[in-house]
Amino acid sequence: MPSNATSKPHSTDTPEPLRAARPAADPGPAERVVHLAISGTYSSGKSTTTEAVSVATGIPRTHAMTSREILKDLVPGKQVQELSAVELLALGLRRLEERIHNEALPGSFVSDGSVIHEWIYGEARMRVGIHPGAGVFHKVLTELAGLPVKRFYRQYMDAYGRITKDRAKRIYDAFVHLPVEFEMREDGHRPVSEKFRQMSDQLLIETLEEMEIPYHVVRGSVAERVGQIVEIFDLPLVMPLPEAVEIAERRVAEASALLEADARRHEAQRQKSLRRRIRYALRY
Repeated sequence: MPSNATSKPHSTDTPEPLRAARPAADPGPAERVVHLAISGTYSSGKSTTTEAVSVATGIPRTHAMTSREILKDLVPGKQVQELSAVELLALGLRRLEERIHNEALPGSFVSDGSVIHEWIYGEARMRVGIHPGAGVFHKVLTELAGLPVKRFYRQYMDAYGRITKDRAKRIYDAFVHLPVEFEMREDGHRPVSEKFRQMSDQLLIETLEEMEIPYHVVRGSVAERVGQIVEIFDLPLVMPLPEAVEIAERRVAEASALLEADARRHEAQRQKSLRRRIRYALRY
């Protein structure tokens, strides 16, 4: 089939041998253990592509809960754009904890994102502001409030990055990166800007280059992407690709609809209180 995949310097058209599930002289396809991470920033189609690969191949999909789901327990009643820097760090650590737990289970997996993603988003926030989707007035107030602690957070993010990159190099066989090809969805639970999204995408590529993990840049529709991933890594199929993509798109759409409804309800409550909005703008 025509391929839109781009192999980068640390990637080859034929992937490096993947780890075997148990010692064997000549392991067959069923005995391979595949640890594959699907990389991409907000609205890149990462979740749908990962789910479709999982459904098509039977390889389990691993992921962390969404920010909205975690916040229900971590800081009930708040949206991401209302979090302080400390609360954002706690959110990132909770998602990292989930990924490490899920990816430590035996057998193959295809990961929706990776352990470096939360660090990438934190690093991008350090550069464009902790609330990328906020207005200018809100951003100025927040930056002023954060001046006394900026140095600490810079050092923290540097340490966080070293830890997550070291783990990524140990756990993943390869990455598939999905570049920004689709418009960002204004769904109410992704408080980011286009500048933040583009910066995150650039940082992801730079980090993959730095880590020297094999990776492939894959473009096109979800069906085209899945077909390329299956071909690149010689993955077995348990159902036809069109059927797998249809199932994945339905599942992701249903999950997104629930999150968007919850986000709209919280946004309506937040807009009613100017005092609440100012209070969060003055926090870092």
